[in-house]
Amino acid sequence: MTSLQSPPESQDHQHGHSHSHGPAAPVSKHLRKVIAAVLIPFATAVVVGLMVLWPGGAPAHERTGVGFDRQTQQGKVVSVDKVDCKDVNAAQTPVTGGTTTPSGGAGAGQEPGLCEKATVEVTTGHDKGRTFVEIVQPDAPRQLREGQGVVVAYAPDAPHDLQYSVTDVDRKFPMALLAGIFALAVVVVGRMRGLMALVALAVSFAVLTLFILPAILQGSNPLLVAVIGASAIMLIALYMCHGLTARTSVAVIGTLISLLLIGLLGSLFIGWASLTGNTDDNTGLIHGLYPHIDMSGLLLAGVIIGSLGVLDDVTVTQTSAVWELHQADPAMGARKLYRAGIRIGRDHIASVVNTLVLAYAGAALPLLLLFSIAQSSVGAVANSELVAEEIVRTLVGSIGLVASVPVTTALAALVVSADRTGLGAEAGASAPVRGGRGRRRRARH
Repeated sequence: MTSLQSPPESQDHQHGHSHSHGPAAPVSKHLRKVIAAVLIPFATAVVVGLMVLWPGGAPAHERTGVGFDRQTQQGKVVSVDKVDCKDVNAAQTPVTGGTTTPSGGAGAGQEPGLCEKATVEVTTGHDKGRTFVEIVQPDAPRQLREGQGVVVAYAPDAPHDLQYSVTDVDRKFPMALLAGIFALAVVVVGRMRGLMALVALAVSFAVLTLFILPAILQGSNPLLVAVIGASAIMLIALYMCHGLTARTSVAVIGTLISLLLIGLLGSLFIGWASLTGNTDDNTGLIHGLYPHIDMSGLLLAGVIIGSLGVLDDVTVTQTSAVWELHQADPAMGARKLYRAGIRIGRDHIASVVNTLVLAYAGAALPLLLLFSIAQSSVGAVANSELVAEEIVRTLVGSIGLVASVPVTTALAALVVSADRTGLGAEAGASAPVRGGRGRRRRARH
């Protein structure tokens, strides 16, 4: 009797162990072939697209000296002395803001009429060790202090004494420290899964910086580049974080369908609303340096890439929910699984859409404040291209997110309900329990 009971107990223990760690139940060989028949051609097309469009690097251009297109070096503030603004010809208030220009409001601890004369040393580049003077007005938004690291702009065509100027402060250390805290928190809480998520994040940034951005700069179609790059990121990130399983494959297919919907809707409404994608100084500079870039296509590419991260979360969650429902009750058919899964998805939709809208609103908050100051009507604000871009970006992405819930839930329900391997495994695992109860009944009699 002992030898007969051992295998069932072992099976039951393994079944309980699988629930505690949440692995996906195995699916039949037939379903694996069907999923592979869909994903292998797709993955092959992505690899071919990467190979065909892979750039050799961003094309070179002559620097304009405007905005981000300036030559920069690192510097350090050596000393700071207070001087009369009139003595350094800084009595007049410039129009624009910056380190040496005001943007309203007196600087903390500054007396009216007293400026700061900062001596800055260049610490990198061919002029390493060279010093220059930077005048900081009392109402400048950024004040310099002795020993502070700064970023200095270099203008080779300017007079010798005006070639260098402070353009920003050096924030590398606090940013690196914050990134380290984030990585530590992810690994401590997520353990191996968290570590793989960090690796996938690094790969995503690599695809973005080594493929997507240089390929767009070289003149490739931004939409095609975004679709291929986003697909590569999706495949790598999902399989690396969640394993090479049928459950992950269903999430991949659901994400792909939703991305295609976002691309179609975005292309339609960006063209219909006549959005050019050239709305501020940065996009204007890009268009000026690389006039061959399709700026409206670049806008659509941003919509697709921006929606991908949230889409991954929704599709993986819905697929996992359906899989867990099936494991809890293997007798549930596709219709019941879909209904149960969609109830979970409705809660997810509400929170995700709200998150997406607030994220875009937060990014555009200074712009919205400007319209509020101008006392513009809601219609006038929404009609402006700057705000219309964010509205289209938000609504198209949200439609894709909403659609991903029923699509992914239906796919997952069809896959697990059509599978017979998992059902047989569940029945086999439950049979020893019934046998055990029968033995206990006989013992009582």
